[in-house]
Amino acid sequence: MRPFLSLVLTCCAFAAPGPLRFKITLDSNVAAKTQSGRILVLMSDRLEKQARLAAGFSPTGNWLAAIEVDALKPGRSLEFNPDLQAYPVPLSQAPKGKLQFMALLDPNHSYVRDRQDEGDLYSDVVQLEVDPANTEPIELVLNKRQGARPTLEDTPNIKLVEFESKLLSSFWGRPIHIRAGVVLPPGYDASSNSKKVYPAVYNIHGFGGTHAAAWARGPAVFKEMEEKKRARMVHVYLDASFPTGHHVFADSVNNGPWGKALTEEFVPHIEKRFRVVAKPYGRFVTGHSSGGWTSLWLQVAYPDFFGGTWPTAPDSVDFRSFTGIDATTGSTDNAYRKTDGSTKNLVRSKGKNIASLEEFVKQEEVQGPVGGQMASFDWTFSPRGADGRPMKLFNRETGEQDPFVQKYWERYDIRLILERNWAVLGPKLLGKLHLFCGSEDTFHLEEAFIITCDFLKLKGRENACLLVPGRDHNDLYRPHEAYYPDGLALRIDQEMWAAYEKATVKSKKR
Repeated sequence: MRPFLSLVLTCCAFAAPGPLRFKITLDSNVAAKTQSGRILVLMSDRLEKQARLAAGFSPTGNWLAAIEVDALKPGRSLEFNPDLQAYPVPLSQAPKGKLQFMALLDPNHSYVRDRQDEGDLYSDVVQLEVDPANTEPIELVLNKRQGARPTLEDTPNIKLVEFESKLLSSFWGRPIHIRAGVVLPPGYDASSNSKKVYPAVYNIHGFGGTHAAAWARGPAVFKEMEEKKRARMVHVYLDASFPTGHHVFADSVNNGPWGKALTEEFVPHIEKRFRVVAKPYGRFVTGHSSGGWTSLWLQVAYPDFFGGTWPTAPDSVDFRSFTGIDATTGSTDNAYRKTDGSTKNLVRSKGKNIASLEEFVKQEEVQGPVGGQMASFDWTFSPRGADGRPMKLFNRETGEQDPFVQKYWERYDIRLILERNWAVLGPKLLGKLHLFCGSEDTFHLEEAFIITCDFLKLKGRENACLLVPGRDHNDLYRPHEAYYPDGLALRIDQEMWAAYEKATVKSKKR
């Protein structure tokens, strides 16, 4: 299914100097078997020597080129033309001078999602005085292997849960697991005869994260519960990562029934294994960025299953501004250009534009065609094409949108779903929506946030949203004197506990 560029295997001398080329050799000391995957060459013009080169989530100052390899044998080499697929421009167009280079072989095509990770083969960084328009092939040897990530192991207060989903396994034709890290509160003893139960907080990470957040954040969360800064609840850190990107726990024709599997299989499994409240009023959901979109989606899609949602800086919740694109049915908005022809910015920091949407997308395309942030949206929201892959919302070269895909995306436009189904959803969601976003979100996500919140205000839900002045995607959780002096995480925790206590009292009166 994946097209491969032809490789020139070599054992002999290269031709006379010409446009920039690379000789990539697989060291037999690190790879005893033939390797396949995606080879990336990174190039930097920084003067100080770098230990490693990398491409970031947002476009960085490094150049990047890629090629697919079908079968590279240990000890063999390939000649790599870095101008065929490159970002931001063909590498031969780089200015002459002292440049640094590094090669990386990504066997499982995960670089676009996880960057350099376990099993990747990579070279030393080579620094040379180069004229990219006229040079002998530059030799890079894949002589290192990225080590394994730390193993996630149970601790007295943090437990690993791996559950094989019958629904997802049936969809994919192979075993698919839902994973989570569960942080237990002080005083919880799974082996005791205690009948005390706790509300559960389901937390979903953003793009590039995993359930390993439980081990990263869990100790601090446990300590805050111990110090009575937080209420004693069970915190379940879900894993929404997948080879196709972030599956957002939404049922999808491409990714499978993740929402159904979560609510019908995994949450019941959690409620059997741990002493948590197996009622809607004891299930809360929160998350940041893509996890923010997920947490709002789950509450809206399953309004009777969860007792409240606290999304923060959610991905676009109104497709009239999908990362700056009007992606609604009938829109002729170009993904890359405004009507006056100017570039659409995607990434900004403190008022300064960092990268356009076109730059972001085209870097992602070089890093890998599957698993990136934009590709992840297509894998979730789009119909399946004739080639078995999801159709793309817009042409990656021109930015032109596909009307058929626009129409299909309507089923994931949260604001549109709310509007069309308010008569039913409005009463079910009363008191359950608590949305937060910075007024200067790094990815302009406040635009869709504001449109959605304006709709909620029209429906009498003035308190459903908080647009935090001056905050962006990365500093939203920092203490804010006016709105959450102890930090947003503790405010959310307090609101969840208040909702639980209120529901508990109401339940006892019935």
